[in-house]
Amino acid sequence: MRETIRAWAEAAETFGLEVIFQERPGKRAALLRFVLLLCSKIFALAVKARLFLYNVRILRDSTLGVQVIAVGNITVGGTGKTPVVEKFARELQNQGRTVAILSRGYRSKPPPLRKRLLDRLLFRREHTPPRVVSDGKSLLLDSETAGDEPYMLASNLKDVVVLVDKDRVKSGRYAIEKFGCDTLLLDDGYQYWRLRGRRRDIVLVDCQQPFGNEFLLPRGTLREPPPHLVRASTIFITKSDGDTTRLRARIAKHNPTAGIIECVHHPLYFEDVFTGERHGLEFLRGKKVASLSGIAQPESFERSLVAQGAELVYTKRFADHHRFTQQEILNVINRSKKRQAGLIITTQKDAVRFPKLDRRDLPVLFMRVEIKIVAGAKDFEDCVRQICFR
Repeated sequence: MRETIRAWAEAAETFGLEVIFQERPGKRAALLRFVLLLCSKIFALAVKARLFLYNVRILRDSTLGVQVIAVGNITVGGTGKTPVVEKFARELQNQGRTVAILSRGYRSKPPPLRKRLLDRLLFRREHTPPRVVSDGKSLLLDSETAGDEPYMLASNLKDVVVLVDKDRVKSGRYAIEKFGCDTLLLDDGYQYWRLRGRRRDIVLVDCQQPFGNEFLLPRGTLREPPPHLVRASTIFITKSDGDTTRLRARIAKHNPTAGIIECVHHPLYFEDVFTGERHGLEFLRGKKVASLSGIAQPESFERSLVAQGAELVYTKRFADHHRFTQQEILNVINRSKKRQAGLIITTQKDAVRFPKLDRRDLPVLFMRVEIKIVAGAKDFEDCVRQICFR
């Protein structure tokens, strides 16, 4: 039943994206776009009203007395946020801060319905502790329970606390009291206004699709209008192609004072999903490979494989955050073999959602990446310094 619901939700998501990006023709799709546009107008009013209510203190925010760094974006998905969160956490930890990453655990497995109902009826939600993905020493949850991004962050950052809870005021307080944290990193936290205090907002803008199709949800992929970039103290241009003059000019119209940092996703190595064996970047050179992904923007991942010298003979894309079944992986293996691929490459974010396989006729590897700053390194150093020695 759960698999059926998930498949239906993914199909609806795919259909919705085809409609809003005008990839689905016809009068019905056009009518739906018109309805979605009307809904976008309502959504815009709701966003502005909510922000106004926080600014005039009708909706109350909280402060926990520690540094808060909110990393997020104004569009839905695909900006490369997780590696940026990882880079900040690693740098802050190296500078002596005790860091906790707070995530809402998007698409993580919820607690049993009975427990959720009891917690709501007995007003216990405030006292239910957050899920501890990592206590800074050990990885304690799997990707399904924790969510893809929190699990991946906890796997890559062995000495950083990672907590999951929709209420990040509660999880922040838990991080301070239980683990002695003095710096809280809000993963996907630009729109989380309940936790302010000594806060610094970091916004990511995708160089390839900076503002989606320029419409707000649900007609487009914008969570907030571009002028709301004014709240950011630092802006990362991700997946930079080097030609960012026009994008920088547009950002400057909305926020002329923010430090701007350009970065790319830099491959580090390839690792076998099942055995953990690692290979250098030259491993793909001259090989026929297949790609498998369930991410928001798979094109940049596929281009990076070609850039590493691979011949891409087959690609299979699933919806973002798709949780793979064994049969789906076996189908990809069979089709890849028919195209004479010698191995399958996926992303680390996808690899954490892989099931165990009864047979592996082809090696399946994920590409480990990190953020590499190509412009604005001084702005990044200044940002970290201001956080650490404020």
